[in-house]
Amino acid sequence: MDISGEQHYDIRHDIMKRRLDHLGNVIESRSDGIGGPKIDRPLQRHGGRLDHNETYCGSCYGAEMSDDECCNSCEEVREAYRKKGWALTNPEMIDQCKREGFIEKVKEEAGEGCNMEGFLEVNKVAGSFHFAPAKSFYQSNIHLFDLMAFQTENSNISHRINKLSFGQKFPGVVNPLDGVEWTQQTSSGMYQYFIKVVPTIYKDIRGRKINSNQFSVTEHFRSADGFTQSLPGVFFFYDFSPIKVSFTEENVSLLHFMTNICAIVGGIFTVSGIIDAFIYHGQRAIKKKMEIGKFG
Repeated sequence: MDISGEQHYDIRHDIMKRRLDHLGNVIESRSDGIGGPKIDRPLQRHGGRLDHNETYCGSCYGAEMSDDECCNSCEEVREAYRKKGWALTNPEMIDQCKREGFIEKVKEEAGEGCNMEGFLEVNKVAGSFHFAPAKSFYQSNIHLFDLMAFQTENSNISHRINKLSFGQKFPGVVNPLDGVEWTQQTSSGMYQYFIKVVPTIYKDIRGRKINSNQFSVTEHFRSADGFTQSLPGVFFFYDFSPIKVSFTEENVSLLHFMTNICAIVGGIFTVSGIIDAFIYHGQRAIKKKMEIGKFG
C-alpha cells in the first residue's frame, strides 16, 4: 500500500510461497488443501442441501456483492468477507469452512514457518509492504487480519532476509539487509524496517545505463504488550529520496596515468631523501659526541 491510496492484499503473482517446518525444511503441499470439498451435498445459498440435479452455489453469508454471487469454498467466503471489510470470527459456523476442516488445518500448521521469493512492482511514492500470517483487510480505518480472532497463541515473527533490493543489481551496490537475521525473544509484535530509497543511475564504460536504487535502513520492534491493535508481522516502510546518485565508469588517459607514475616516483625520491638526511645527520651527531667524550 502507498500514499496514493493503492492497496493490494494477499499478493500471489510473481511471488513463490513455501511452507517450512520448524527446522526450516520445505513441506510438500497437500493435495487436499483448503478449498477442496470433502463431503457430498453441501449447503446451498438458498438454505437447502445440494441435490443431484442442482448446480452447487454456496452462500457468502451476507458478504455477496450481487444476488447471483456464489461462495463455493472457505477461501471464497474469506475473500468475500475481506472485500466487505469483515472479520471471519466464526469459521466453525461457515458450512464451507466446516466441511473442509479449515480450523483443523490451521491448528495443524502450528509451529510452521514460510519462505517468500519473488518481486513486487510499486509506485515511486512512499508506501509499505508486509508479511503477515493471514489475509489483510480494513475495518473502520484499522488494518486487521482475519485469523486473529482464533489465534490464541502468540505469533513468532523471527525471520531472516536472504536478499532484499530495490531495482536491478549493479557493480559495487551493497544492500544492507542481505543476510540480516532477527530472533524474537519476547511476546509477539510488529518488526518494522524504515527504508530510505535513493534513486541511482549506473553507467558502465561501454555506455550501458542501469536505472536502479540504493537504500539505507533503520529498524524497530513494537511489542504487542499494551497495544490492542498491534499486528504480528514484518513490515517494510519505504520512502524515496529527492536526490539522485549517478555513477559513471571512465577510462584513465595515458597522460593522467604518466602523471600519476611521475608523482609516485617523485614521492619515493622525496621520502628517500628525508630518510637519508635523517640518518646522515643522526650519524654525524653521534660521531661528534663520541669524539668529545674521548678527548674529554
